[in-house]
Amino acid sequence: MSTIFNLPDLGEGLPEAEIVEWRVKEGDTVTVDQPLVSVETAKAVVDVPSPYTGRIVKLYAQPGDVVETGKPLVEFEPAEGTKVAAARAPSAAAPAPSSTAQPARPAQGMVVGRMESSDQEFVDRAIVGGTRRSVRERVRAAPAVRMLAKRLGVDLASCRATGPRGIVSVDDVLTAANLSTRTRPASLGVPGLTDADRLRGTRKAMSASMSLSRDEVATCTIFDDADIESWKDRRDITVRLIRAIVAGIKAEPGLNALFDPTGPSRKIMEHVHLAIAIDTPDGLIVPVLRDVGRRSAAELRAALEDLKQRTRARAVAPDEMRDYTFTLSNFGMMAGRYATPLVVPPTVAILGAGRLQRDVVAGANGPEIHTRIPLSLTFDHRCITGGEACRFLAAAIADLALPE
Repeated sequence: MSTIFNLPDLGEGLPEAEIVEWRVKEGDTVTVDQPLVSVETAKAVVDVPSPYTGRIVKLYAQPGDVVETGKPLVEFEPAEGTKVAAARAPSAAAPAPSSTAQPARPAQGMVVGRMESSDQEFVDRAIVGGTRRSVRERVRAAPAVRMLAKRLGVDLASCRATGPRGIVSVDDVLTAANLSTRTRPASLGVPGLTDADRLRGTRKAMSASMSLSRDEVATCTIFDDADIESWKDRRDITVRLIRAIVAGIKAEPGLNALFDPTGPSRKIMEHVHLAIAIDTPDGLIVPVLRDVGRRSAAELRAALEDLKQRTRARAVAPDEMRDYTFTLSNFGMMAGRYATPLVVPPTVAILGAGRLQRDVVAGANGPEIHTRIPLSLTFDHRCITGGEACRFLAAAIADLALPE
């Protein structure tokens, strides 16, 4: 009996993934949990493991193809008596294939993901081709879709679920809010567009994030310069910027927060989980350094180097790009003095650092030339006052002015 394994729900809030590289070929024999294929989601490349021990009969996509969640990925001929890979969550194991010969049927492929509800967090198995409900029989939707619905004041239960296996999609929420992208023209007069011109992966995620920022955030940016002429060592600017952000948050904790406009409510976060924008040939990727306020400079440098290498190798896991509380954009490593970096909800602030400048400043006995870092702080003016933002920036500048 052949069994079709569909692309699992990877818990990213996106309805599709792009095939990057097959780890197997037709005719190969594989074992349970052996990597089958690398796929690119919004901002990460992840491996999809085999749910079976058996022989690969057919691959349904080629590298570069975009596959919708729940669509056929691999056809297996499972070994006799084999079972789907055991679930890590209760009641998630799939039944063993019947030994009776039948036409190919969809397998219940599973990927562990973190699903958040209003009052709990639990680990669930995404079962492709099956039916899944949470412990409270809640409407099925990805975390990003739930967040969008909450921001727009849409009751998920009122949405018509058109996603795979009855999942409420982003378009379903937008339709319920009378903001459906499907009502927009397919093209704004750009001639000759084809499927090859569609944004995918990181660039598609960037487009969605920036559109959300434009529509949601009351953006305000303030600019200033930090004088670092007294620094004894200027080799590790990024680590000093991280330390300065922590100093700014100590002065104004409200900038390390998540904002829900439906309350409106602001949750000040205890730990600083810093998203750092990293430029790659595939687009901007924003992994997260966890709990930076409790790490030494050496620990931060080691963690930062590791994160940069794995980001550029597209080996960062999806969990390493979630749940950040503040963002740093060190764009000055390439070019630019000031910018207006955009806040991505539900965070409320982002600090941009420009290229080092040699500026003429007023010294004690006359003009002097000092090295300074241009800083651009963008904040969500819906929940952050101008005074709070200025006090944050002043504290960060004071920390950067220290010799070491």
